[in-house]
Amino acid sequence: MQGIMETIFDICYLSFDIIVGVRMIRHSEKNSGYFLFGIMAIVLGAGDAFHLVPRSYALLTDGLVNHAAALGIGKLITSITMTAFYVLLYYVWRRRYNIMDHAGTTAAVWVLAITRVALCLFPQNQWTSAQPPLSWGIYRNIPFALLGILIIVLFFLKTRDRQDPPFRYLWLTIVLSFGFYIPVVLWADAFPMIGILMIPKTCAYVWMIWTGYSAMKGELKNE
Repeated sequence: MQGIMETIFDICYLSFDIIVGVRMIRHSEKNSGYFLFGIMAIVLGAGDAFHLVPRSYALLTDGLVNHAAALGIGKLITSITMTAFYVLLYYVWRRRYNIMDHAGTTAAVWVLAITRVALCLFPQNQWTSAQPPLSWGIYRNIPFALLGILIIVLFFLKTRDRQDPPFRYLWLTIVLSFGFYIPVVLWADAFPMIGILMIPKTCAYVWMIWTGYSAMKGELKNE
């Protein structure tokens, strides 16, 4: 039953990301923040598919333990694409609020992103192992969490400074996504039930993508 329900949920989630992303790209100008948002949605969906598709297959067949290598490689790819997702979100912020400077902030975003990806590529992560070390799960998520905090602060401050109602809760979607994700990283191996927090984490990303899509639709109606 878990496999069936989780697979249905994942299909809906991935389809939502890809469909909304394609629609945003088709209905926005290439130099707009919405175009970047569309790419961001597709990166999110395509990246998560590398982990969720093997997971669904494992749940529907002979169990997660027998597919540790495929699941681990999927997690590695998802970790990299999620990093790209937040870099793209930073550039959405720049486009939306016409930020022309902030060289220091841009440098910080790229340093954190590159550090995160580099840490993900270390063999010590043991991605294909059935029991990868918790320590490296923490190491690689430190720059990722810092990147998330930076993006949260940027959107929180700018949406209030510019009085931007369509994006006013986007910072909160990021807070929620990390709030549900971090306990999974820290304690899911010891307490498997904590893994259920990935469902509200996924819902937070759906909210984030819907924020961009609904804002774009609102602007198109007003043209």
